[in-house]
Amino acid sequence: MHPVLLNIGNFNLYTYGLFVALGFMTAVWVSQKNAATHDISPQAVTDIFFVILVSALFGARLLYVLINFNNYKDNWLDIFKIWNGGLVFFGGFLGAVIASFIYMKMQNFNTWKTADLLSPGVALGHALGRLGCFFAGCCYGKICDLPFAIKFTNPESLAPLDVYLHPTQIYSVLSNFILFFILMGIQKKKKFNGMVFLTYIMLYSLFRFIIEFFRGDFRGNFIFDSISMSQGIGLMVFFIALIILIKQLRPFYGSK
Repeated sequence: MHPVLLNIGNFNLYTYGLFVALGFMTAVWVSQKNAATHDISPQAVTDIFFVILVSALFGARLLYVLINFNNYKDNWLDIFKIWNGGLVFFGGFLGAVIASFIYMKMQNFNTWKTADLLSPGVALGHALGRLGCFFAGCCYGKICDLPFAIKFTNPESLAPLDVYLHPTQIYSVLSNFILFFILMGIQKKKKFNGMVFLTYIMLYSLFRFIIEFFRGDFRGNFIFDSISMSQGIGLMVFFIALIILIKQLRPFYGSK
């Protein structure tokens, strides 16, 4: 893989950063197109995504640093080197949800309706961003001998070199692409505002919980050694979203 895509003098274009940027721009563009069908202006979407970007980067990096604190306690400046990889989705997710919901309330948006319109774009953008993980070698998988296993050989890669690993980054890319199409389908037939968003966080949490079993990098433990921090948070998010979904859907499918 190629962690550094382009090198000109002292300038390095990191592949991870490029794909994160492409993912963000894709999420904004898709969300703008989606929101336009519900009379929400492109500028309003851009403003919301600016809040999402800042809060998500802060939350994702903060949780990663807390999980891997021993790697940073003697090198504080390395905390800011996000171009080398090192973001935890659920940290970014929690930060972005809290900040964007507060912002939308302050701007008098229909919060749940707007969250529905943004969710498919976020899933698609996340899929592209995960390609950056693939090139950087972060979020790597366990050793395996499957026919589609991958081997990293670039010395700048964050993954172990010259061994065959589960392509967990590609698992994440594919799961987010699938999630994007599921959400677009649900949006056309949703029963209540918030249904698309709740489905998004529920299914993402489920996919992430499964993929984590194939990850080989350290991600912190959640109570039990066999469950990572992301899996623990994902389980809680999954069940909370599931309970709310069942409660909200009951009037539509309950006995008459």
